[in-house]
Amino acid sequence: MAWRGQLSRNLKELRILLCQTSPASSSTRAFVEKNYKELKTLNPKLPILIRESRGIEPQLWARYDMGVERSVRLEGLSEAQILKALEDLGKVGASLKA
Repeated sequence: MAWRGQLSRNLKELRILLCQTSPASSSTRAFVEKNYKELKTLNPKLPILIRESRGIEPQLWARYDMGVERSVRLEGLSEAQILKALEDLGKVGASLKA
């Protein structure tokens, strides 16, 4: 998964919104616990923000050059699907630079 190390080239910021307790955010919490350390190690200068708020819908936000932002709703997605959504957001960033 070489694309993980390329995120900082394609994104300016990554935000993950989730609820600390809701079942809708359970797979998002598991994704953060399993993947944050590796993503941050591979992209040390990329701001990866984890925003927790009670009752919020789990979302993944990517900010690109020129303030362009894209988001993906994560409710009902598995960890593998969240990883795929992150990969797709990275591809969007690469296409915006072309």
